[in-house]
Amino acid sequence: MSILLKANMMASDADKITDDELIAQVSTVMVAGLDTTSNGMSRMLYLLAQNQDAQERLRAELLGAQGHGVDNATGPRIPHDELLKLPFFDAVFRESLRLYPPAAFMLRVAAEDIVVPLTWPVRGKDGSMMTEIPVPKGTHLVPNLRACNMNKALWGEDVLEWRPERWMEELPKELYEAHVPGIYSNLMTFSAGGRACLGFKFAELEMKIVLSVLLTTFKFELTDKPITWNFSIIEYPTMGDRSTKPELLLKVTPL
Repeated sequence: MSILLKANMMASDADKITDDELIAQVSTVMVAGLDTTSNGMSRMLYLLAQNQDAQERLRAELLGAQGHGVDNATGPRIPHDELLKLPFFDAVFRESLRLYPPAAFMLRVAAEDIVVPLTWPVRGKDGSMMTEIPVPKGTHLVPNLRACNMNKALWGEDVLEWRPERWMEELPKELYEAHVPGIYSNLMTFSAGGRACLGFKFAELEMKIVLSVLLTTFKFELTDKPITWNFSIIEYPTMGDRSTKPELLLKVTPL
């Protein structure tokens, strides 16, 4: 926020934004993406607690990259450009968001009459094959983002498996040929088109910075307490299937 305020103070009169616009921008920075980002990081920590080999491999990659930059105030750090290019870290990040997008579906309303083409024809109630679906203006739509990310025809037989290594291999040609419209890595996690997530690159940087600090400082393990992931507009963890309180209990050990 201090950077935003300082930039507006230093801007020319023509470029300055009003106080109302400034408050709106601050609200966006503070609130937008809050739950999706926090629950996305929670899911990644949960997956790494489940998969200790992957956690150790990722930690080794992060520790190896720390020596390339030093901050006298905070100690070893990873330079920005290198943090975003670490291959296994990036693979873990993409695979987690593929299989478990924080927002599994969206709510939309058709602004005009449209016709939605189908990749694969379906049989209608009258028995005829349909290659497109007319959608009248005002129709309420619920696009399933996770279904596209978990489509076996695009991703292969192991589509339900959390396997970061797939991102370090050649992806299936069927995926490229499908021309998935998502703005991020052939995924629908951040949606598509003009109403896609504006802050997806900021979210990526934010999550990677926080996770890089946590994973080089602590070891994360599961406990004997059951964890349930609740399906909602934003998926969130609870302790057991009777609770509605968002919480994720992990065993955290300092390194």
